[in-house]
Amino acid sequence: MTAVEIKTELLQHCQKQVDARYSKIKQAITDIEESLLEESKSSSGDKHETGRAMLQIDRENAGKQLQEIEKIVPLLKKIDVNATSDYARLGSLVYTDKFTYFISLSIGSVLIGKTNYLCIALNSPVGILLSGKKKEDEFNLNGNIYKITSVK
Repeated sequence: MTAVEIKTELLQHCQKQVDARYSKIKQAITDIEESLLEESKSSSGDKHETGRAMLQIDRENAGKQLQEIEKIVPLLKKIDVNATSDYARLGSLVYTDKFTYFISLSIGSVLIGKTNYLCIALNSPVGILLSGKKKEDEFNLNGNIYKITSVK
């Protein structure tokens, strides 16, 4: 597979993860709102008020998660799988002597063919270490020295 094909597949995997999380959060918000309506129909009292307050907190938390997801979508759109660069940046495949990283989102390991690719965010600890690095550069992560063998 070419670097563009690998990046395309990894980016699609990232997008699927974001879409799945978005759908899950939207469903949770819908469920919470339905529960709030049911609570409104219930009798009044301390138990009723506590239940409503807990549901309101759940809805606020789900709303915050939704906002975080909505911030990620434009970031994914910035990734140009056809772009090439000598240095590691958003959308780069960074090959090291130990791992291969795709700088995109922090979703962990993705298996393509027989190779594991670690999808990491640019602002993650590893992403920060890799940012701006070129072929032959080295970086220290948790006491281990990694050498960059290629950036695509």
